[in-house]
Amino acid sequence: MSGPDRGQDPGRERAAPPAGPSPERRELPILPAKSQFAEIARPVGGPRPPPAPRRVERGVVVFDLDGTILDDLQAISLVAADVISRAFGTPPPEARIHYLATTGMPFEAQLAQLYPEAPAALRASTARTFHQRKVTEAYAHTEPFPEIPRVLKQLAQARWTLAVSTGAETEMAELLLEREGLRFWFEDVLGSGDGTKREHLREYRRRFPEVPVFLIGDSRFDMEAAAAVDGVVALGRASRMPDWNLAPSDLVQWGAAWADYSLSELPEALDRLLRAPTRVSRSSGRAPARPRGSKPRSRPRSE
Repeated sequence: MSGPDRGQDPGRERAAPPAGPSPERRELPILPAKSQFAEIARPVGGPRPPPAPRRVERGVVVFDLDGTILDDLQAISLVAADVISRAFGTPPPEARIHYLATTGMPFEAQLAQLYPEAPAALRASTARTFHQRKVTEAYAHTEPFPEIPRVLKQLAQARWTLAVSTGAETEMAELLLEREGLRFWFEDVLGSGDGTKREHLREYRRRFPEVPVFLIGDSRFDMEAAAAVDGVVALGRASRMPDWNLAPSDLVQWGAAWADYSLSELPEALDRLLRAPTRVSRSSGRAPARPRGSKPRSRPRSE
């Protein structure tokens, strides 16, 4: 099967890039003078004008990327553990737990929270190393969770407007979604160059007024970002890995209106939330205040 609804073949291999230029390839000519079109070309990497607000039919579902669409949290956490251990001397198992406990924040912010006394230059260089290795050692091999293509198709057919909010670089997120055949389903992708997750959510609220907005995330910080933006309701993907378990009940205590280890039932959960006017208002997208217990820290799985 091809296209956005294709199945995920765990045995598939991606074609390797060619070893070098083909014999027929010729060098591009160097223009002797400035191009007449140089002044009207769009600057590479320049700021994009914000889209004008527009009405959508049903509502907006905003997906986090790492650990929510992509099944990459295990691989990324191992990279982070090694990078942190080499930079700060923390034993890798402990460094991995520290990373997982603060995931959902930009890596630079994680390091600032975990190692506030470390020199800023060391934290910055460590973050650069992490982002480089994340691409080559995690993103190069990651794939979406197996139910994601079907769920996105179901939501689109149900007339939901879909978008992405991620702490990854915007261009990298776009490339990953294109590679997996998923970019087609999303209205837009906002990444680290476009602000924080809270700023992303405020921007989506501005673009799509007067409809419910849901954030699908996998961390405490995703849930808190949604709670901080008027008109956004959080839903969660729980995670279960060796020595780590972030349960649905943890995400619910941090503000999720629904959470599970899989997003297979997400379309039904959204329908239930919309049909319950006491839970989500169609005009504002808000869930009413709910009593919360103590907020447990993200924790390693107890045996």
